Amino acid sequence: TGEDRRCRRNRAKQPGPGQRRAGDKQWMSRDQEGPEALGAVQRRHLQMDREQESALKTLGTDGLFLFSSLDTDGDMYISPEEFKPIAEKLTGSTPAASYEEEELPPDPSEETLTIEARFQPLLPETMTKSKDGFLGVSRLALSGLRNWTAAASPSAVFSARHFQPFLPPPGQELGEPWWIIPSELSVFTGYLSNNRFYPPPPKGKEVIIHRLLSMFHPRPFVKTRFAPQGAVACLTAINDFYYTVMFRIHAEFQLSEPPDFPFWFSPGQFTGHIILSKDATHVRDFRLFVPNHRSLNVDMEWLYGASESSNMEVDIGYIPQMELEAMGPSVPSVILDEDGSVIDSHLPSGESLQFVFEEIKWQQELSWEEAARRLEVAMYPFKKVSYLPFTEAFDRAKAENKLVHSILLWGALDDQSCSGRTLRETVLESSPILTLLNESFISTWSLVKELEELQNNQENPSHQKLAGLHLEKYSFPVEMMICLPNGTVVHHINANYFLDITSMKPEEVESNLFSFSSTFEDPSTATYMQFLKEGLRRGLPLLQP
Repeated sequence: TGEDRRCRRNRAKQPGPGQRRAGDKQWMSRDQEGPEALGAVQRRHLQMDREQESALKTLGTDGLFLFSSLDTDGDMYISPEEFKPIAEKLTGSTPAASYEEEELPPDPSEETLTIEARFQPLLPETMTKSKDGFLGVSRLALSGLRNWTAAASPSAVFSARHFQPFLPPPGQELGEPWWIIPSELSVFTGYLSNNRFYPPPPKGKEVIIHRLLSMFHPRPFVKTRFAPQGAVACLTAINDFYYTVMFRIHAEFQLSEPPDFPFWFSPGQFTGHIILSKDATHVRDFRLFVPNHRSLNVDMEWLYGASESSNMEVDIGYIPQMELEAMGPSVPSVILDEDGSVIDSHLPSGESLQFVFEEIKWQQELSWEEAARRLEVAMYPFKKVSYLPFTEAFDRAKAENKLVHSILLWGALDDQSCSGRTLRETVLESSPILTLLNESFISTWSLVKELEELQNNQENPSHQKLAGLHLEKYSFPVEMMICLPNGTVVHHINANYFLDITSMKPEEVESNLFSFSSTFEDPSTATYMQFLKEGLRRGLPLLQP
C-alpha cells in the first residue's frame, strides 16, 4: 500500500510521473500458463482490441470514455444494471447508494450554534500536471475538481448535544490521545476500493463528522481508503465544567458521479478544536480546518476505467482554505423563565437578547504544539522520532556532531497527501529503526517543491547549497539519504529500488550493502537497517572531531 509501492508498479510499464495501476493483482508468468490458456487469452485480447478500435471510431475519445465508465465488466456491452446510474440521473430518482443519516431528533429546549464554511478551491497551477498544461489528462477527468468552487453549505445550524462524540472517555488524562473513530486498516489489511462513488451510511460517532464535512461537499468519506483512517483526539484544557478537545481527522471526498470515473480528493488532514461543557449541552467554540502552512496539502487520484485494475493518475496540489468555524457559542433555542414559561427572545426595541458568557478559567492546560505532536504519533508511530524542519535539522546536526537522516519526497510523509505510505507504515515505525534513528541521527523530511524554492532563494547561500546537494540525488518518488552536517550526501537509496530489494529472495540479492541480516525477520526492516549502518560507516569518519 502506498505511493512508493504503486510507483514501483508503474515503472514496469514506463508511464509518466504519477501514473499507476489502481489494482495490485498478481499475474501468472507465461511459463506458468498452459498453451491452451495462452491461446485463449491472446484471442480474447485481439478481439477486445478490435472492439476498442471500432468503438473509438464510432464514439470518439470522449464518447468512448463515457461508454467505458458504464461498462464496468469491460465486455463492450451496457447491461441494464450498468445503465442504472444514467437512468437515475435522467429520471431524477434517488441513487441506490443514498441513505438516511442516523436520527438526531431536535429538542426545543437545547442549545444550538451556527457553523460557517469557508472554502477557497484548489489552485490548479500547484498541481504537477499543470507544468505541461495537463497534457494527456482528459477534460472530463478533472470536471468534478474544476466545478467545485464553493462550499456545498455556506452555513448550518447544529445542536450542541450533537457534538457529544467529541467528549473524552471517563478518566481520560490531559494530553492522552483517544480514538473517536478507530482506524480499521493497516499495511497488512491493504486498502479499500477506489471504484466507489457514494459514501457508506455513517454510524454512531461518524454521523456528526459526516454532517460537518458535508458542508464542503455532498460526498465525504469519513473513513479513508488508506491507513491510518479515522479521528483521534486529546484533551488540551480542563476545568470543573469544560473541556478543550483538539482533534485530527483523516477523511476524503469523491468528486465524481456516474457516468464519470471516480476522482478522489484527499486533504492531508483536518485538525481543529472544540470547547464544550462536560455534559455536551453547551459548545463555547468550534473550529475545523485543513492546515495550509506547507506548499502542498491535498492528494488527488482519479481512475481511467471502471475497475480496480484500471489505470490511475496521481497528483498533489494546494488548497488555500477549507475551514469550518462556529459563529459564536451555542445559545438556547427557547428561553424559559423561572416558572418554565417561554420568554420573548426580542427586546421591545426589536433587538435580540444578548447572552453574556463567563470567562473560562482552566485548571490544566497543554500547548497546541504538544497536543498536535501527540495526535501525530497516535496516527503515525514513526513520529516517535523527531523529524525537524530541513535547515533546523542541519543546524542541530552541527551542534551535536551527528549525521542527518533525510527523506525527500514528492508529497508529505506525515499526512494523507500521498507519498511514502509504505515507508512510514513499515520500516520507519519498526522498533529497531526507531531506536537507531533516535540514538545516532538527526532526522528530517522535505517536499521536493520546498527544496526547489529554497534552492532558488538568493538570500541564503548556505541554505541554497543544502537544497542543491539534496536535489542532485533525488529521483521520483522518494529518496532516503544520509548526510554530513554540511549537507554532503554520503549514502542514499531510492524508495523504488528499496522496495525491489526487499521483494527479492535473500539469495537473489547481489549487493553486500543490502544483504539480509538474520537479526530481523522482516526483510524491509533488515534492509533499512543495513542502509542506515552503511551510512554510519561512511559518514562517521568524516564528522569533525
